Amino acid sequence: MSLHLVNWNVNGIRAIIKKDFIPNIKAMNPDIFCLQETKGGSEEVQSALAVFPDYNVYVNASKSRKGYSGTAILSKEEPMQVTYDIGIEEHDQEGRVITAEYPTFFLTTVYTPNAGEGLARLDYRERWDNDFKEFVTWLGRRKPVIVCGDLNVAHEPIDIARAKENYNKSAGYTQIEIDGFDRLLENGFIDTFRNLYPEEVKYTYWNYVTNARAKNAGWRIDYFLVSDVLISKVKDAMIYNEYHGSDHCPVGLKIDL
Repeated sequence: MSLHLVNWNVNGIRAIIKKDFIPNIKAMNPDIFCLQETKGGSEEVQSALAVFPDYNVYVNASKSRKGYSGTAILSKEEPMQVTYDIGIEEHDQEGRVITAEYPTFFLTTVYTPNAGEGLARLDYRERWDNDFKEFVTWLGRRKPVIVCGDLNVAHEPIDIARAKENYNKSAGYTQIEIDGFDRLLENGFIDTFRNLYPEEVKYTYWNYVTNARAKNAGWRIDYFLVSDVLISKVKDAMIYNEYHGSDHCPVGLKIDL
């Protein structure tokens, strides 16, 4: 079975749906698509996503801060099971993780916490990275895993337009966060885009405030990772930077499962 998966940090589902989001999704026509930063309560997000009647919709909303964070999975095929969060109270307040189980794989979508202004949340981010790694590694003991989402880290200098200026100064490009991503790779996950395109410079996020998209001064922080046993089944990994509506663009994966 050939699957097309799409992931998109939408920076507010109610805002993006007023733009070209619906025709953009229809143009990509994914079998499954995952969203981060839906920024609404469960009922609000479910209502907004009712415009996609061909999909089963699963929503995780923030419990602690209204209109913040949040994730969703929309799947044409009904999963065998859907679970929410990672089972650690400290991490399970902001609606950041959903996992859908299918016959041959798990799909986990994640909105990784930002280290924050002045790196104020970097210690928390380090705990998150370790605990999330343990969670997806645990899933991988049962069946292969696809992880997608806004992982809030540019892994290598090629993944960020101003690497030297941002290193250890900006959230998303500190050595602590890079090390957290490294540990995912060391635990059997593969960055699909970089595996297929080792030298291609392409970004998935641009700061609105600095008009970075017009200058293409971006970051690649949105990913599809797969368990290493799946890499031979990956047909393509895409960055759809032709689609607008958010400060992120969608990313895609084509895989035979």
